[in-house]
Amino acid sequence: MKKIHFTLASIALVLASTHAQASTLDTVKQRGHVVCGTTTGFAGFSAPDDKGEWKGLDIDLCKSIAAAVFGDATKFKNVPLNSQQRFTALQSGEIDVLTRNTTVTQQRDTALGIQSPGVNFYDGQGFLVSKKLGVKSAKELDGATVCMQTGTSNENTMADWARANNIKYTPVVFDQFNEVVNAFASGRCDVYTTDASGLASIRISRLSNPDDYEVLPELISKEPLGPFVRQGDDQWYNIVKWTLQAQLNAEELGLTSANVDEQLKSTNPNIQRLLGVTEGSGKNLGLDEKWAYNLIKQVGNYGESFDRNVGQNSPLKIPRGLNNLWTNGGLHYGLPVR
Repeated sequence: MKKIHFTLASIALVLASTHAQASTLDTVKQRGHVVCGTTTGFAGFSAPDDKGEWKGLDIDLCKSIAAAVFGDATKFKNVPLNSQQRFTALQSGEIDVLTRNTTVTQQRDTALGIQSPGVNFYDGQGFLVSKKLGVKSAKELDGATVCMQTGTSNENTMADWARANNIKYTPVVFDQFNEVVNAFASGRCDVYTTDASGLASIRISRLSNPDDYEVLPELISKEPLGPFVRQGDDQWYNIVKWTLQAQLNAEELGLTSANVDEQLKSTNPNIQRLLGVTEGSGKNLGLDEKWAYNLIKQVGNYGESFDRNVGQNSPLKIPRGLNNLWTNGGLHYGLPVR
């Protein structure tokens, strides 16, 4: 009998926990804004400009979620987090969604009580070196000292790659991003390793003479970066997932912040469903039928966000590459809104 009571109590506890976790949308609405966990300052992805306004690819995703939920992209708050803080902040409910350059991995998706609704930037781990080092390939880094940040997947990836290629190196590890950058800039290590997008950002925005440095051509890992939410809240998971998909579908369909009002008159059924002219998608998410229209109008499609933050219209000028649409040889593929 005691065993039965324990089992029923356990079931009740699980149901109560699930119910509590399933209220993210209600919590967000009651609060009046979305709380997003972001980096402490990563140019192109999430960093304050000279006026203190946070901008970047990940900030745009946060704004898009706010636009989808509230019809107002300004109703968000970003909480800067370092690598060690990010998952705890999400698990504890301090933030609603982690929109911070975070690699989607099996372990993170299964063992931390969190999960990723999608990928908003396909990346890979690379190496930044001073040109004075005279190195043109990562295979020439035997004996190098390598700067990196603890609490990231970069440590294990570097160790695995070095072992597989019989390369010996000395790790120089720091807790804080700024500490790693300062150590590399001051010459305390030969190499900085992290995601290639991060290296491009660091080279342009944090080094006094960017032309004195270069990113080596090799990528030693797959680093699909994307948002994370807590497990157990399917509605919130779907809102974040389909916000990203709306950005991608908008680009595929040629919808931009400039022409979306005109496109409300389109006879294309895919456009009609996405923009809420044909109702249904909003109700499915528990949102207004104009959820996607609002984020496209106020933030733009994925291509617009990419270009102004990290692409050719930004200081980073990162090529679209794998982050192009599938129709242009990339990996991004908008899932059907129907």
